[in-house]
Amino acid sequence: MKKRLRPHHGMCFQFYEGKGYSADFTDHMGKVIKELEADSEQKVVLKAETDIVCENCPNNEGGVCTTQDKVLRYDREVLKACGLGDGSEISFAEFIGLVKDRIIDAGIRGDICGDCSWDYICREKELRS
Repeated sequence: MKKRLRPHHGMCFQFYEGKGYSADFTDHMGKVIKELEADSEQKVVLKAETDIVCENCPNNEGGVCTTQDKVLRYDREVLKACGLGDGSEISFAEFIGLVKDRIIDAGIRGDICGDCSWDYICREKELRS
C-alpha cells in the first residue's frame, strides 16, 4: 500500500534526530522513517495535506494542521524544487534523493522552511556537515 507523505517531510526526515513536540510524536516519526527506509523502493504519494507523520502531531486537529498556511508553503516549495506536482507518485528513495540533491545540497532548505520552529536542529546539522 502506498503511503501518503507531505512533501516537506522529505526535508524533516533528513535532519530527524528524535526531537519534536512530544515523545509520542518523535517515537511515531522515528517508526515511520524506519519503515520507509526498510523498503525504500516503495511508492509514496506526495500530497500537501496531513499524512502518516501528522497522525501524532499536536498541530493535527481532526486531519487539519493548525499551521496549515505555513506547511502548505513548505510543501509547494519542495514540490517545485524537486520538479514534482501535488499527487506525484514516486519511490521513497527517489524522493529523498531529489530532496537531498535539489534542496539540501543546493543550500536552499533555509529559504523554504527557515521559519520552522525546528529550524535550529537543521541549521546545527548543516554546520556539522
